Amino acid sequence: MAITNNFFSNNQHQANGLYVLVAALLTTFAGEFRFVPYEGDAFRFGLGSITFFLLILVRPPVVSLIRIGVVTGITVVCFRMIEDFILYEVLFSKSFLKHVAAFLYYFIYALGLHIIKIEKYKTFPLILGAWASVFEVIANGSEHFVRHLLLDQPGIGLKDFALLGGVAIMRSYFVVGLYGSITVSEQKKRVEELLKVGSELYGETLYLKKSMNHIEKITAESHDLYRKLKQENFNQLSAQALHIAQEIHEVKKDSQRILAGLTKIGEQKMDNTVSLSDVMDLVISANEKYSELLQKKIILIGNISIDYQTVQLIPLLALLNNITANAVEAIEEIGEININIFEEQENTFFVIVDSGPGIPKADLPIIFEPGYTTKFNDHGVAATGIGLSHVQEIVHTLQGQVEVDTSENGTIFKIKIPTIILRK
Repeated sequence: MAITNNFFSNNQHQANGLYVLVAALLTTFAGEFRFVPYEGDAFRFGLGSITFFLLILVRPPVVSLIRIGVVTGITVVCFRMIEDFILYEVLFSKSFLKHVAAFLYYFIYALGLHIIKIEKYKTFPLILGAWASVFEVIANGSEHFVRHLLLDQPGIGLKDFALLGGVAIMRSYFVVGLYGSITVSEQKKRVEELLKVGSELYGETLYLKKSMNHIEKITAESHDLYRKLKQENFNQLSAQALHIAQEIHEVKKDSQRILAGLTKIGEQKMDNTVSLSDVMDLVISANEKYSELLQKKIILIGNISIDYQTVQLIPLLALLNNITANAVEAIEEIGEININIFEEQENTFFVIVDSGPGIPKADLPIIFEPGYTTKFNDHGVAATGIGLSHVQEIVHTLQGQVEVDTSENGTIFKIKIPTIILRK
């Protein structure tokens, strides 16, 4: 165990060290894309500080900010000294005095963010941007002051500090906004994944409830058979029937425990109130990715003429994703899927039209039966065939109806659900 812990600890240290080195190199190279407002290279307004701040925001929490600041400062100074020597044949001693102040900039910037414990401000972008602006001004001012002492450069006045402050504010809030867009994108992906899991669990829960009803019926029939056999003095057969009833009862209790767990997961607090257009966007986005995964070129088009807030997010995702995913799988290589949402009278309609090969007419009466499938894997093993049975269960739960029409040019699923059931 100790050897394993040491192994993972060493790997973690190596990964952290690699991140610090990469951050230092990226900042150094980005810093070469710059704008120099003052003669003599006193100030560099470039991508270096932007890159540095962004890499600090996205860094692993175990990586020390001060370490990043020190390593980055040293790397920047060394790079500029080598650049001066190769391009301009400047002596290292002279070049060191010219660039050593840059170390102070990155060190003070990182130190300031470390002192305020930047992690607790990541969810407060306005405050985070303000702190970053303050530390950039302090770091820039300190860098210029050291240059003034070492190189006898002129000081900067109020106008120059105003310029420093303005640039610091623009750069800091630009980075905070960029970081925010990255985190929002990642959160959106996680929410979509959770919703996908939730919709799948919802379908499985309905199917389990249906199975439990069958189990209850079989248990009662087995027990009834036991009583009849016992009355007829078929002792051996009656004992066997009782054993079957008891075993089925155990299966029922296990199913109840599983159902309770699934229901608890499904009822975890999350905002299930979204608009119908949001539901459509989620379905289209998920199935575009699915078609790409299957290496198919499928265009998904959404049309919606009615939009309102609904509290049936998970059920709608479960049934629409099931039908749309089936369409993606049915289309050979290139095709189109249209999802239409509209309202007629007091019902909301969901119509999914695909350009696949269609369903055999003879199969239409049984497509919602558990086990029906036309899909087989590479080894000839059939799929579970419970997707459409889930769809039917969900539609019935929402007090709706589902109709299917098919031809060699594609399949049309038409779902009608009372608006009052869906609308918030």
